[in-house]
Amino acid sequence: MPNSKSELPRVLNASHATSIVVGIIIGSGIFLVPREMMAAVGSSGMVYVVWIVGGLLSLFGAMTYAEIAAARPRYGGEYAFLREAYGDLTGFLYMWTQITVAKPASLATIAAGLARVLGTFAIFSFFARPAFFHLFWGQIFAITVTWLIAILNIIGTRRSANVQLLLTWLKGLLILVIAGFCFGAAGQHGSWHNFSTDFAGARGGFTGFMIALVAALWAYDGWSDVVTMAGEVKKPQRSMPLALVGGVAIVGALYMLTNAAIQYVLPAAAIATADRPAADAMRLVTGSWGATLVSIGMAVSICATFVGSSLSGARVPFAAARDGLFFKQLAHVNSRFQTPSTALILQAVLSSLLLLAIGKFQALFSLAIFGEWLFYMLTASTIFVFRRREPDTPRPYSIWGYPALPALFILAAAVLLVFSFADQPRNSLIGTGIILLGVPLHYLLQRRRAA
Repeated sequence: MPNSKSELPRVLNASHATSIVVGIIIGSGIFLVPREMMAAVGSSGMVYVVWIVGGLLSLFGAMTYAEIAAARPRYGGEYAFLREAYGDLTGFLYMWTQITVAKPASLATIAAGLARVLGTFAIFSFFARPAFFHLFWGQIFAITVTWLIAILNIIGTRRSANVQLLLTWLKGLLILVIAGFCFGAAGQHGSWHNFSTDFAGARGGFTGFMIALVAALWAYDGWSDVVTMAGEVKKPQRSMPLALVGGVAIVGALYMLTNAAIQYVLPAAAIATADRPAADAMRLVTGSWGATLVSIGMAVSICATFVGSSLSGARVPFAAARDGLFFKQLAHVNSRFQTPSTALILQAVLSSLLLLAIGKFQALFSLAIFGEWLFYMLTASTIFVFRRREPDTPRPYSIWGYPALPALFILAAAVLLVFSFADQPRNSLIGTGIILLGVPLHYLLQRRRAA
């Protein structure tokens, strides 16, 4: 049994937990994916169908996770649920996938994205210039930010959560301001007629719908990260359902508002061919300073995503080490700050290594998509295991529509897995291979532990 020296204090309240959900989900995606979705389906109306379907699927997943997390507020979230339901090996494989592919690649992508967004400002134009050792200043900036956020997370979980809360409020305010300017456009700069326009060159059909749905789900992705911190949340029986369900609902409302604001200014064909549709809409309405405001909004959004994603990611290897399934050093809790400092340092090191190989990590990140949805599906399925195994256990939160809603989420995850395998067979096979590499490693580590 872990002793008190490997315990993390409960320092987060419901507002912190909700801000982690909202802050992680809303990154740069909402400012960019309207183009991908419109190019895929070609219809303004169908784009809303995709947003609604993606939002409902994410909400069903969040509701499923909320029931499990409220009853089992464990360190490591999905890792803990999978281990308890299906055994040590399944929990280890989730942790292995997170630590080798999913989380470091995600953080490296966020850091590089922040550098790219800031690089659009004249003051940061030097990011595109070579620095030393074949590195660019943008890479050095991204690595520096990665370590600054790691240090912030080390010196205090509540401090990081307070920063997350502030950034989340700020990004929400910026989204409302941007939407207000777009809807305030009069005459030639705004028209309700745009909502009935089409893009003739769209992919269309089932394939187009699935491509758009994957883009929407990517924009909604991140809602599950907060469950890794359930062991540090006060009154988790109430706070976790509120954060998961309320957070996804808030994000869905902001996404629909932003998408509507862009469509009010730009017709379907313009959205489908714009690299940055939100910036183009604001530039048309207000001039160049409006596009600058969108860039500032993107930078703030990315920073909030970065803080929350880094904060939650280190809890998975920490929990596995605490349970004796991984290197015990990662279960270390800093005696001064009461944070999993060693796990946070390892996460920053792995993310920095990917940033040093910046030309390759985008492909590595695409490998994580298959494993991510595989474990979403498996984690959601544990609700059936726990309900059957413990029928009389009190549940602080019970999902409405059981068993239909969890089953719908699992089915959607399975369809996405099949689609991603068919669409990117090479990356999906490599991702599967990386996951399976964890099997011999698990047994090797357990043999060493027994010896």
